[in-house]
Amino acid sequence: MSTEPEDNKHKRLQLLHDELPEEHEDPLIGILHRIIRVGVKVLAVLMVGVIIWGIFDVVYVLYQQLIQPPFLLLEVGDIFRLFGAFMVVLIAIEIFINIRLYLGTNVLPIQLVIATALMAIARKVIVLDIDTIAAEYVFAIAAVVLALGVTHWLVARKH
Repeated sequence: MSTEPEDNKHKRLQLLHDELPEEHEDPLIGILHRIIRVGVKVLAVLMVGVIIWGIFDVVYVLYQQLIQPPFLLLEVGDIFRLFGAFMVVLIAIEIFINIRLYLGTNVLPIQLVIATALMAIARKVIVLDIDTIAAEYVFAIAAVVLALGVTHWLVARKH
């Protein structure tokens, strides 16, 4: 007998998904699902490679900036470029976590996907050169941030 309240059980069941079940009534579909799962695992391995490469890139960019005159000093533009490089690595880590959750659970990580999108748009805002872009572009980014923020709030509130 389950001690979980009925409404929590219902909410949990609403989040379950089964897009690529290991077993399927049609043997061909089962084989195709296994192939796709292997492909997703390959993507996970490649994403780890991208993350490691990105970390080395951040270290290299930081080193290059620090050895240029003026020695061991960073200008504001250099710091923004470094922030962008850091954010790219963090976004790659979030994408890896999405891949891992996709493979490891039957729970669709909607909140994490939205958080990843928020991080990506935040990276764009951080490295944005406001002097060189049109006002429409700024309004479009603001609309995306607002939509993602409201969506994240609604999803978080539901859980």
